[in-house]
Amino acid sequence: MYGKAFAPEYQGALTTLSVNSSLTDVLAAGTQELRAAERAGQHGEAARSGLAVAEAHRRLGQVGEAEQAWKASYRAAREAGDTAAMAWALWSGGTLARQRGSFPLAWRLLGLAAELGERGGDVVVRGYSLAGLAETGRIQGDYEAVRKLHEQLLAEARRRGEARHTVWALEGIAQIHRNTGEYDTAFALFEEAAEIAARAEDRRGHAWALRGLADIVSVRDGDAERALGLLSEAETSCRAMKLSSALAYNHKMRGNVLYRAGRYAEARDLYEQALAEFRAMSEPRGEALARLGLAKSLARLGRDRAETAAEFAVLADELERIGLRHAREMVARAQEEFGLVAEVAR
Repeated sequence: MYGKAFAPEYQGALTTLSVNSSLTDVLAAGTQELRAAERAGQHGEAARSGLAVAEAHRRLGQVGEAEQAWKASYRAAREAGDTAAMAWALWSGGTLARQRGSFPLAWRLLGLAAELGERGGDVVVRGYSLAGLAETGRIQGDYEAVRKLHEQLLAEARRRGEARHTVWALEGIAQIHRNTGEYDTAFALFEEAAEIAARAEDRRGHAWALRGLADIVSVRDGDAERALGLLSEAETSCRAMKLSSALAYNHKMRGNVLYRAGRYAEARDLYEQALAEFRAMSEPRGEALARLGLAKSLARLGRDRAETAAEFAVLADELERIGLRHAREMVARAQEEFGLVAEVAR
């Protein structure tokens, strides 16, 4: 039903790159093609190779370079009069904005990308942009608003036999079910995503699916060792492809698993590691989640209650400001877990 996964963001002279290509290799090849296109005055090719450069920088956590690259790709596409290439550049910019916690900008750029994709007749960039909007809403915790869009995109991806997009949609829907306590449904969806990703040789999608399965195995079944094994398998792919963000989230999830198992000192160390990784790539959502886990671990290890209460209060304010409702609810549950709600109110 599904063919081998491919990466439509690798375009022009870079179409030979695999979805599993190391990001450092993508960056090197993309930069080489970009410089050649710029010297030849080929704006369209500069836009396409510049897109790969932007995405490699973004996924490596190099947000400043990614910002410059997607904007340069957009300018080159506009110079070439290539509406679809403009849409792809905006998609990259919107995805970067979401990664950086700039959700209003992400909504605006991804919405424009979807419009330009439709106008330019590129159904793939339109689908990726709509998926980006759906993921932005899901990350913010607005599940009812984006659940139908996830399901619509899943149906479209299944119909076209697009493995990578099918895996993404399954994982997004699974995460909604997991966050609303429907663990069995979430597990089945993550399991299907993992199977499709494995058959399609989509190592990135497979790694994220394994992370989701590890989460459910830990929280539902209390099986820490199996969860850690799944995360170790996922980490192998993350390291092979230089997936900095996915690796940081893997480490944060490992911290979650250890915390649930009562192994607080080990959890503290993993949360500290993930926190440093998120800060290095300026990813505020991951940073906030790692800080929350670290605060909980330190509290279990005897940290002063007043310091813990203050940390929770700061996190709650930051998540409210960023607009991460689900993560804000996680802080509220942590305050209840440690009996700090009344202290915060005072």
